[in-house]
Amino acid sequence: MFNDFYGLTGRPFQLTPDPTFYFESLTHRKALSYLSYGLAQGEGFVVITGEVGAGKSTLVAHLMATIDPARLTAAQIVTSKLDGEELVHVVAQAFGLIVDGHDKASALGAIEAFLHDEARAGRRCLLVVDESQNLALEALEELRMLSNFQLGAHPLLQTLLLGQPEFRDTIQDHPQLEQLRQRVIAAHHLEAMELSEVQPYIEHRLKCVGWTGNPKFDQRVFTELYEASGGVPRRINQICNRLMMLGAVEQRSRIDGAMLSQVLEELELDGTMQLNKPSRAQPVAAPAEPVAAAAAQPPVDAVALAQLQAMLAERDAQIAELQQAVIELANEQEASPAAAADPALAAAISALEGKVAGFEAKMLEQERTIRHTLTMLIEWIEADDASRAAA
Repeated sequence: MFNDFYGLTGRPFQLTPDPTFYFESLTHRKALSYLSYGLAQGEGFVVITGEVGAGKSTLVAHLMATIDPARLTAAQIVTSKLDGEELVHVVAQAFGLIVDGHDKASALGAIEAFLHDEARAGRRCLLVVDESQNLALEALEELRMLSNFQLGAHPLLQTLLLGQPEFRDTIQDHPQLEQLRQRVIAAHHLEAMELSEVQPYIEHRLKCVGWTGNPKFDQRVFTELYEASGGVPRRINQICNRLMMLGAVEQRSRIDGAMLSQVLEELELDGTMQLNKPSRAQPVAAPAEPVAAAAAQPPVDAVALAQLQAMLAERDAQIAELQQAVIELANEQEASPAAAADPALAAAISALEGKVAGFEAKMLEQERTIRHTLTMLIEWIEADDASRAAA
């Protein structure tokens, strides 16, 4: 309704995750750095946690939209209360596998065969598990067992686990998950957005659907909206949806504090969402020019991210070459079990083994460089975060 009134081409504050609306807040930038590093390793588990509505699913939607299907096959599942056997079948279905029979062994066999086929075709496999806090311990153990599938010494499946804050506590503290903990190579907890990010976030989503300044927002709206939502993106979307609807009904070209107060009262009365009531006595001061201040900051993080992405791309190329060498070596050995009796074939296999060893050495050196760059990048982000908080 309000889309037509304000001349927008779509719904700017929809609640369904959409990579088109991805907004890189400070915490999402950190999460993406950890994700990039974790995916470059090609093994183990990456864990991203956050409050309901913090933007975990939107982050993954953004990630999935950037994946090259020719190099990486990804499957995503949203879990309910699954036990170990049910999870195995759900994973098989997520990768599009038809399993003969309903037993666990058949499903595991189909998954392993699929992972081997993908590796031989030069593709890595990623499993994304959303709402991981719902998984039983035996289901988490099954995921760990799936990570054991290998081609030679190279893992065939990497898993990204998304969950609410209690899942982070489970992973960190549960005594039965020690083996899984040892395979977590990167983890990040998504925090709420900062006050200074609320206005850019709202304007970013509006611009994605053709907003040109109608309606305008009073500056105090951003401050009070932050207080009411706690900086959680989904809550901001819900409030803004109501605000825009009210504006269209009353034919307003300006969203002010009185309209926000009305919307918050309605939300409180109908129980749609839990809100922090803005404090009128001691309002939080909004920065005078948040957008200009952000633009004035030097793009050091952007340069570091570009350098990191370039190194990750180089590493991916090395991994692809290494996979091809491993495939060639495996094919040679399978084709001729009596390779040792043929000096020429034995020499070829030896050369391939040397090639594999050389690639592994290059990858180790590249990993050290990536780790160093990532550490510097995260330290810079956190230092920037601390300085802004102090200001």
